[in-house]
Amino acid sequence: MRSSTEYLYWMPKKNRRPRSKPSGEEWFVYLVRCADASLYTGIAKDVIRRCEQHNSGTASRYTRSRLPVELVYQESLASRSLALKREIAIKALTRRKKLALIRLRTKMGDATP
Repeated sequence: MRSSTEYLYWMPKKNRRPRSKPSGEEWFVYLVRCADASLYTGIAKDVIRRCEQHNSGTASRYTRSRLPVELVYQESLASRSLALKREIAIKALTRRKKLALIRLRTKMGDATP
């Protein structure tokens, strides 16, 4: 007999619960500079609220011990999937390239608040 988890795995797709549909709202990839000058990359729908969460110590374990944080970069993307992919790409960059990305965005006049 299969467990309930295995049953869901083997159930035909037509009988599975429908996934929630994408909201269609934009997502953001953001970089914050922590008090120790390290950079943290994340995604959010509301970057300002997320930065407030970081500064109140409720957003991530990493930033909790490196307060305060300052928003230094944000980039808008059409979906959560694209935001996650861009986040991974940014996290793979060296620190030097991340700083260049921040400078380039600032130079282009798209400075973040």
